[in-house]
Amino acid sequence: MYTDLLEPVSAGPLGAADTWVFVVLAGTAVLAGAAVQSTVGLGLGLVAAPVISFLDPTLMPGAMLIAAVLLPVLTLVQEWKHVDWRGVAWGLPARLPGTLAGVWVVATLQPRALAGLVGVMVLTAVVLSVWSFRVRLTPGSLVVAGCLSGFAGTATSVGGPPMALLYQYEPPSRVRATLAAFFLFGASVSLAALGAGGQLDARTVVVGVAALPFVGAGFALGNVVRRRIDGARLRVAMLCVVTVSAIGLLGQAFLG
Repeated sequence: MYTDLLEPVSAGPLGAADTWVFVVLAGTAVLAGAAVQSTVGLGLGLVAAPVISFLDPTLMPGAMLIAAVLLPVLTLVQEWKHVDWRGVAWGLPARLPGTLAGVWVVATLQPRALAGLVGVMVLTAVVLSVWSFRVRLTPGSLVVAGCLSGFAGTATSVGGPPMALLYQYEPPSRVRATLAAFFLFGASVSLAALGAGGQLDARTVVVGVAALPFVGAGFALGNVVRRRIDGARLRVAMLCVVTVSAIGLLGQAFLG
């Protein structure tokens, strides 16, 4: 019964392709994204959201948000002492207006348009990350970043870049722990808002829950990689992967 719910619908490019092909491709993307986020502080949404949207845009953003809840929990258990609670106190409440705007976008746009939105946001995040302009950590910048994160996280499940840009010059442990706190609270609020807005069906929930073991495996892998691979090189590799994924996603949205 549940394997039927995992099968991609006709809206995705796989059509009625074998369910296990979908599971392997989506699971690999989630595992890779979780490993990257476990290492550098963000990456699950950036890596996995374009792939899942390309396979089946009707699953976005709900399935990705469900899968994304586990990773910050694991990160906070490991690094909770490094959380910047002052930054969380300013940025988190600002997610609410952004979240409401994201719910409206999900209810209004077609899945293909949402896929295009994911692609545009990911490419924008890549450009900003390469540019690496520095924004000071102030109450005002935290409020703006929190609002943008709420909108992006709810509409596309990719809510990390605004906060990551603010914290990119902080120590790695502080970046990972603080972003984990934002992701945990923010994803919970976004899921509640999507549920209240009727954008979470049974199939989306099942697919999101099915992705949780891949998230756990990616977290474990990231702990190993973090000790053995230079974080800067891993970040460059992540940006290359998400750029290719986003370009393919935009091609599907606008040329398909």
